[in-house]
Order: sequence, then C-alpha cells, then structure tokens
Amino acid sequence: MDWKLDESLPIRSQLTERLISLIASSRYGPGDRIPSVRDLASDAGVNPNTMQRALCELEDMGLVVTNRTAGRCVTEDINIIDSFRRKRAREQTEEFLKKMSALGLERNEIKSLLKEALGEDEL
Repeated sequence: MDWKLDESLPIRSQLTERLISLIASSRYGPGDRIPSVRDLASDAGVNPNTMQRALCELEDMGLVVTNRTAGRCVTEDINIIDSFRRKRAREQTEEFLKKMSALGLERNEIKSLLKEALGEDEL
C-alpha cells in the first residue's frame, strides 16, 4: 500500500485521512480486521505511536471497533461507513467545482463535461 505522506502536513492527520479513505472505498470492508499497529506503521514508515493515535481517532469516530480477541476491525454499521463515504464524495465534488470555476467554466459547461465524461445524454 502506498502511503505517500507529505512532510509539511501533520502525519497523524494524514494517516487518519488515508485510513478513512481505505474504509470508505471498501479496501477494508465492514467487519474486516485492520492490520496491527506495527504492520501499518511499518508499511507507512511512521512511528507506531503515531499510527496508534490515528487508529484511536478512527475508534472515536465509530469507524473502527476493538475486539479483545480479534484486534481492531472496521465497524459493521454500514450507515457510519456510508456517512463518511458521502462526506468524502461531497468534499471531492466541491474541490472539483472550485477547480472548474477557477478555469472560468460556467455551470452549464461543467454539466456538459460531466455528461461527456459519464457518457450520459442528460444529467
């Protein structure tokens, strides 16, 4: 897994965001076991304590649950996962629209580009 961390930004925040993305994209599905802190930290090239804090944040958010016998797992609550997926999609959409506006595109031009990209007649 490619972590690509930006040294100019807080590492823990980047780890948290990356893990949220992995869960929202179903790389780690509902009920899936999350690799150990040490394994994740090794893959990301970060201190295990930093990874531990990121995972604790995910627990606080309700995306990850700790089971004494199985370790950490993704929540089985699809509504929580879907909420984060939708939030991430909204953020990406807003970013896209800002970039299109910065290019000077009007709303109808953006719709036309989306239709073309999706291969749909009407949007």
